[in-house]
Amino acid sequence: MRTLKLLIVFGILGAGIYVGTQLIPPLFANYQFQDAIENEAMISSYSSKTEDEVRLSVLKKAQDLEIPLTADQITVQRAANRGITIKAEYTVHVDLPGYPVDLDFHPASKNKPF
Repeated sequence: MRTLKLLIVFGILGAGIYVGTQLIPPLFANYQFQDAIENEAMISSYSSKTEDEVRLSVLKKAQDLEIPLTADQITVQRAANRGITIKAEYTVHVDLPGYPVDLDFHPASKNKPF
């Protein structure tokens, strides 16, 4: 009986570790991508980069982080003397055994110059 309980505990622990190894990388990549978008918005609000140049910079960072994102999924809006807004929307599909999951992400940042 004690051996059965031990096997069940190890099974649950193993399943938890497996689920964690599948879900944590996309969540962490999104965290890094959100940080990159915020940095890009801050820098771009004080530079003369065009919206397309900002979009390409954000897309390159997404590719570096292996985020499934296309240029069409990135919105960049620059307003005269009002700063810049960067938004992105993407989905990461995680195939868990018996329970596939789609993680929807919506990183965004808005920065206004002083």
